[in-house]
Amino acid sequence: MATSTLGLGQSLQEYLLEVSLHEPDACLRLRQQTLAMPDANMISSPEQVQLLMLLCKMLNARNGLEVGTFTGYTSLRLTMAMPDLKMTCCDISEAFTSIAREHWQAAAVDDRIDLQIAPAQQTLDRLIDEGFEGAYDFAYIDADKSAYRGYVESCLALVRPGGLIALDNVLWSGAVIDPEDNSSDTVALRELNQWLHQQAPGRYDLSMIPIGDGLTVMRKYL
Repeated sequence: MATSTLGLGQSLQEYLLEVSLHEPDACLRLRQQTLAMPDANMISSPEQVQLLMLLCKMLNARNGLEVGTFTGYTSLRLTMAMPDLKMTCCDISEAFTSIAREHWQAAAVDDRIDLQIAPAQQTLDRLIDEGFEGAYDFAYIDADKSAYRGYVESCLALVRPGGLIALDNVLWSGAVIDPEDNSSDTVALRELNQWLHQQAPGRYDLSMIPIGDGLTVMRKYL
């Protein structure tokens, strides 16, 4: 819902990118193309994706799971940064992911990305049924907000102990604290944030980071 960090003015956002962002040209081209689209607000901000990349490198990640791929910016950034990384990406849109495929192929990372076009929960359930519990080093969730809780539960099964689960849009442009906003997505995220906080002891470490549109990062307990 935000292409830059919530609450930062344009000048400070530009400064943040200027002094911290290292973005390959291939990723910049995809980001610029996506930002020109009517649905541009669905892309994760580059500073958030760079943070995710750093965390995944610290995990020495080899297998990643993405729930909600859109035009493929996050998966492109991660696979370009980590030559040994393989990604399983879940999405329902052929139109958006056709853009992703084009850029993955141009960057020669398409052979390491397994795109599953189906409802994400269906794909996650299938992976569990096929014995992939604990097979992934991290999962990044950025899809339909009302389904986040189910995605989290499935990813807690699929991600290995000590692995990472990250959720985008948890601040929802500030709507989560607006008592007059009771839209379905806002209510879902509001309830999710409370549930994640309550569930944390004994299951995972948790931190909500005010980057992008709000990023919750969870480390599954050993």
